[in-house]
Amino acid sequence: MTLEESIKYHAQMTPDKPAAVCGKDSITYSELWKAIESKAQALADEGLMPDRPYVFRATQDLEFLKIYCAIHHAGAIAVPLENKVNDETFNAIKTEVESCEFASDIVDILYTTGTTGKSKGVMLSETALVSCADNFIADLHFSPDLLFIISGPLNHIASLFKMHPVLTVGGTVCILDGLKDMNAFFEVFNLPFKKFATFMVPASLRLIMQFSYDKLCSLADKIDFIETGAAPITQHDMEQLSHALPHSRLYNTLGGTEIGAVCTYDFNDGKHMEGCIGRPMKNSTVEVTPEGNIIVSGLTIMSGYVADEENTKKVLKDGKIYSADLGYVDENGLIHLKGRLGDVINVGGFKVDPSEVENAASSHESVKDCICIAGTHPVIGTVLKLLVVLKDGKELDKKSIAVHIKSRLEPHKVPTYYEAVESIQRTYNGKLDRKYYKK
Repeated sequence: MTLEESIKYHAQMTPDKPAAVCGKDSITYSELWKAIESKAQALADEGLMPDRPYVFRATQDLEFLKIYCAIHHAGAIAVPLENKVNDETFNAIKTEVESCEFASDIVDILYTTGTTGKSKGVMLSETALVSCADNFIADLHFSPDLLFIISGPLNHIASLFKMHPVLTVGGTVCILDGLKDMNAFFEVFNLPFKKFATFMVPASLRLIMQFSYDKLCSLADKIDFIETGAAPITQHDMEQLSHALPHSRLYNTLGGTEIGAVCTYDFNDGKHMEGCIGRPMKNSTVEVTPEGNIIVSGLTIMSGYVADEENTKKVLKDGKIYSADLGYVDENGLIHLKGRLGDVINVGGFKVDPSEVENAASSHESVKDCICIAGTHPVIGTVLKLLVVLKDGKELDKKSIAVHIKSRLEPHKVPTYYEAVESIQRTYNGKLDRKYYKK
C-alpha cells in the first residue's frame, strides 16, 4: 500500500492510536486521515491539479506530515524544500518545476544538498517510495509498537523516508526540530511506548556519546535500534555505541536521494567493521565493478533529474544508477565502502580516501571533530592536511595525532599539516562539506 492508503487503513483499524507526536502536540491515525482528506480538498480548491508539483517548506512539525500526505492524496507531486531556504532559491525551484511536465507515477521531487555540484531535483516514483519503505520494514524490522524519533530535516530522504515504514506498519513518528536541545531528545523516552528507534548521522551520534553517554547507556532496554548513514561512522564510535546499547540493533545503511535505501549492516556483531554496509536489501541490487565503482539497480532508484537530461544520462544508464561511491566485496559477500569519486586525494602517486584519515584521527583522545583536505607543500606538491576541532581543555599536539594515525594507517596516509579550527563545515544534514574546502 502507499503511505496514504496505509494511514487510511490504520485510521479504520486503530483510530485512536497516535500516528505522530511533536512536543506537546499529537495526532491519532483517525485525526491524521481526516486532516489529509481536508487539506487535499483545500489544495484542489486552490487549483492544484493531479501530476503537478507543489513546492513548500519542510517545517519540523505535524503540519508537514499533513500537507505532505495531502499533496499525494490529491494526486500531485510533493516538492519539500529546506525550512530555511531563502526566497530566491525557493522561487527559482518553484519556477523550474512548474515549467516541466512529469510522468503520472512521479510523486516526490527531492532536491539534493549540492555538495558535489549544483543542487538537482530528484524525481521519485510511487514504486520507489513503497519499495524503499518495504526495504526498511524487512531489513530493519519496523513494528507497530515502535516510536521512531525523527530529528533530521524532513526534506531529506534520511528523515522523510522513515515516516513511510513507520506509518505503513502502524507505528508512531516523533518529530523533533534537530538535536539542539539534547534534553528534548531524551525526554521522548519518557513517553509510554515499548520500543524506540531513531536515525542519526555519525556526527550527531558522536555528540550524544561525548556529552550524554551515561543517559544513552540508561536507555539500553528501551532502544530497539539506531540507524546511521549519510557519512562514514568510525570503528571507535561503533564500539562505543555497541558498549552503550549491547542489546540494540545498530545499522550502518547505504542510501541516497537517487537510490533510496539499498544496503544495511548491523555493526553490533562484535566485529564493528568500519565502512561495511552489509548486503543488499530485498528490493535492491548492488554491484561493485572490478575498478571499485558501486552500481545500484532495483525498485527504489530515481526516475531522473528535473530538467537535466545531460546529468540524468551520466548517472542513470539502462536502469542502473552509477553512484560516486567506491567499494569492494569481501570474502563473505559483504559490501564495504572506500570513499567517493572526487573526494580521493592524490599524494605522491598514492590515492588516499580522506575518510580513512578522519576515522583514524577521530579516535585520538583530543579530537572532537576533523576533516582531511588537500594541502600544498612547496617541494613535494599535494599533501594531506588535517583540520581539527579539539575537545575542551585540549591543545593541538601534532606529533601525538600523527603517531596515532600512523599506528592505524600506511605512512602515505599520515597528514603533513595540522591545524586547529573552531568548527568543521557541514551540510545541513550532517555530511562533511568537502566542496566548501575546495573553494
